[in-house]
Amino acid sequence: MPHDTPLIATIVAGLGLAFIFGALANRFKVPPLVGYLIAGVLVGPNTPGFVADQELALELAEIGVILLMFGVGLHFSLKDLLSVRAIAVPGAIVQIAFATALGAGLAWMLGWSTGAGLVFGLALSVASTVVLLRALQERRMIETERGRIAVGWLIVEDLAMVLALVLLPALAGVLGGEAQTTEAPNILALRFDFGVWGVIGLTLAKVAAFVVVMMVVGRRVIPWVLHYVAHTGSRELFRLSVLAIALGVAFGAAKLFGVSLALGAFFAGMIMSESELSHQAAEETLPLRDAFSVLFFVSVGMLFDPTSLLSNTWPILATLFIIIIGKSVAAFLIVIAFGYPVATALIISASLAQIGEFSFILAELGVGLGLLPEKGRDLILAGAILSIVLNPLVFAGVARLRPWLEKRAGKVPEAVEAVPIGPATEPGEVATITQVAAAKVDDDLPPPTKLTDHTILIGYGRVGSLVGQSLKDAQLPFLVIEDSDKTIARLLAEGIETVAGNAVKGEVFGAANAAGARRLILAIPNAFEAGQIVLKAKAANPGMLIIARAHSDAEVEHLTGLGADKVIMGEREIARGIVEQVLDGSARPPTSDPEPDAPPAAA
Repeated sequence: MPHDTPLIATIVAGLGLAFIFGALANRFKVPPLVGYLIAGVLVGPNTPGFVADQELALELAEIGVILLMFGVGLHFSLKDLLSVRAIAVPGAIVQIAFATALGAGLAWMLGWSTGAGLVFGLALSVASTVVLLRALQERRMIETERGRIAVGWLIVEDLAMVLALVLLPALAGVLGGEAQTTEAPNILALRFDFGVWGVIGLTLAKVAAFVVVMMVVGRRVIPWVLHYVAHTGSRELFRLSVLAIALGVAFGAAKLFGVSLALGAFFAGMIMSESELSHQAAEETLPLRDAFSVLFFVSVGMLFDPTSLLSNTWPILATLFIIIIGKSVAAFLIVIAFGYPVATALIISASLAQIGEFSFILAELGVGLGLLPEKGRDLILAGAILSIVLNPLVFAGVARLRPWLEKRAGKVPEAVEAVPIGPATEPGEVATITQVAAAKVDDDLPPPTKLTDHTILIGYGRVGSLVGQSLKDAQLPFLVIEDSDKTIARLLAEGIETVAGNAVKGEVFGAANAAGARRLILAIPNAFEAGQIVLKAKAANPGMLIIARAHSDAEVEHLTGLGADKVIMGEREIARGIVEQVLDGSARPPTSDPEPDAPPAAA
């Protein structure tokens, strides 16, 4: 057995140190990703001690990007993507142009060439896939309108960077670098002397061909494969099929069509989302997505040289200013210009106030083509590290800035009157859309419910919807706290009073009048979030009956220890039902000799 195992060493060192420093960061109320970045710096070539294999770390990180984009695609649909094209396409293009101009201006001040300024500006203009999606997931915004805008914006940026990566080698000689005339994507266009426009046309044709193949062939083949494997009854094969589709489509998109790995994985997930098995596919890939996204942050940390903070202080600060302030202001003004609320503009601008994986690829390509000096690559790396670390603080800052901006804009939301839309959630009353309407005015605090002595139902998925229907049939007053736009729309159609948002947030849970409620039902599968809600409920109403769900004995013990009165574990209830059927008389098999006057059994 070989003793030199760089892959194993890189994974062990990366995940081990990421866990240690991530836990320390969490202990000090700092985002864990800061700890992951520090772990990367410690195993990188710029600090003493063990040095992990940098190339292997970057490839592992790329797998994380593929799986993460695949997961986002599972929660997206083509309809969602097309619904935000009016803002995402022009918005991303204008923001890229503005950020590129700012970067080129800084490059000119540093005495670099025009080509260097172009590469540097482009690298500063594109946001990190992993950081943006992680930020939206932590805030439960992926399925909201602003989440769809941010993801659509990201897709447009990815397409623009794919085009840039293809064009830069062809234009390197014109821009002052080393001319590259043998790049595979450009051979056809150059052979027929189509020039730059030929390269652009070929690239767009390849992207269009990929989309057509996925829409026509993928929509038939991928769901069929999932259903076929599901019918085998093997969970192992189902998990393997999901991973094979995600990685295979991403790799094929990159090699055959020149599309980025991330974009290919996103389309694979979006096609798979049309299958009813998409929820199970998302659950099966979640652990791997989390693990490899951690390796992404470790790999970014490995690229960073801490001494550059002292040797290039002012250029780094200027670069950071362009990333966090310049890009954010541009995105904010663009979103406002399209008529969206201030809070939506702030969230989009905060989401884009960082750079990541595409920036590193552009930087390496620029240096390899002789366009970008190595100092430019160092500035891009430093800007990426610092912007990723500061991104959570940017979100906190825009939350504080929002009331002031709304006041200056004269757009303080007014209360929305209740509108009867369906059957009552309390006998003698009708459901209202007050909470949802208020939430649509961009997450303003939902007004408190008028219900008392009611049931608070957290989550309206597969379990919650069954519980809600039973409460409705029994005419027991209840309301639902839910954060998925699609589910909220269904609740409105059913006439069920809803508080839109995440129940972990104090203002959202407070709107459900926990102090006046009789019981709380936690139908969400996340035991960690459920535990936080239990603590809030006990603090607001110690006498409230709390019923929760769990998937393991450890989760049952965790929730019971926090104050839940009853915790239902699915496996136990299934076993109990089977035993009851076995022990009572209802589970007897039919007798082989029917009664003489009984009708014959149907074939």
